[in-house]
Amino acid sequence: MLEHIPIYKLGNCLLITIQVDIDDRLVTTLQDDLSNKISETGGKGIIIDVSALEIIDSFMGRTFANISLIANLLGVKTVVVGIQPNVAITLVELGLSLKGVLTALTVEKGMRLLQAD
Repeated sequence: MLEHIPIYKLGNCLLITIQVDIDDRLVTTLQDDLSNKISETGGKGIIIDVSALEIIDSFMGRTFANISLIANLLGVKTVVVGIQPNVAITLVELGLSLKGVLTALTVEKGMRLLQAD
């Protein structure tokens, strides 16, 4: 069983690629790990690639929004990339707007968003 989602340093950004279905415990662990990694590395941006996820439930959506809020308080922007169309529909149906979370279709486009500032 996976204990942590890997967090990679890519230039001045942190990259998280979620390649497995994750449960509430793992997404909460990711939030804690990422907060610590921001402090350790001084990264300027975070990209969370969710293109492999077929389901993002309300808890996971709220946690991604919380990650963005925490990162923002630490002076870091967050971009979630690769949201599948069915996931986007589900998030809208659940009433989750992911306030404060930038989105992009691909990692490349997410990097451009972070570099625009």
